Amino acid sequence: MTIAHNLGFPRIGKGRELKWALESYWRGESGEDALLDAARTLKQRHWRLQANAGLDQLPVGDFSLYDHVLDHSVMLGAVPARFGDFGGEIDLDTRFRMARGRAPRGKDADACEMTKWFDTNYHYIVPELVRNQQFRLSSHELFDDVELARQIHASPRPVLLGPLTWLWLGKVKGQAFDRLDLVDELLPVYADILERLDRQGVEWVQIDEPILVTDLPVSWRYAFETVYRHLAGRGPKVLLAT
Repeated sequence: MTIAHNLGFPRIGKGRELKWALESYWRGESGEDALLDAARTLKQRHWRLQANAGLDQLPVGDFSLYDHVLDHSVMLGAVPARFGDFGGEIDLDTRFRMARGRAPRGKDADACEMTKWFDTNYHYIVPELVRNQQFRLSSHELFDDVELARQIHASPRPVLLGPLTWLWLGKVKGQAFDRLDLVDELLPVYADILERLDRQGVEWVQIDEPILVTDLPVSWRYAFETVYRHLAGRGPKVLLAT
């Protein structure tokens, strides 16, 4: 059986609507509700375009207001301490402060580092990793988007940045340590995400691990077997993408 799908869709909008909505919000000319409405409109428009083109699965979670790596840092609760102490859902302005150092609300702080995504012209916000770091599910946006996409298409396919690629893209801060030491703390959050998606009735999840096409150290190659054995059977079928 042939299945038509793609790995993601450009987020900015045909008329660069995302750019204008973000700049209006950052200048204080519009509020958070207007920005989120603009984002929702773009998501729905893009899903309809793909559904009308005959795709059997719709990628969900590929949209971002700023950067998908940053979104995963937020979802995993990996927010540097200088941005505040959070016990619940991490708000939108914290995300922007991490990216830009400032936002309409919240105290200014040094922005996280930005660097090129695998030597392309796309730049991502570098995750900051510290020794004995703890992770927790801190954003439910992906699950909300699954339900929103279902209003347009019966088969949404959530897109996740894989745990090993996320760690590989991160930078150690403070005392030196091996980034792979954080795998055991990170995996329960990914398992929780997969189990929640399974309860939503999701059949397939796309996990992006682009570091698989790079020349990885032996320890990182072995880590893939450990990680994906742990995640196997946690819920939806996995489409591993590079």
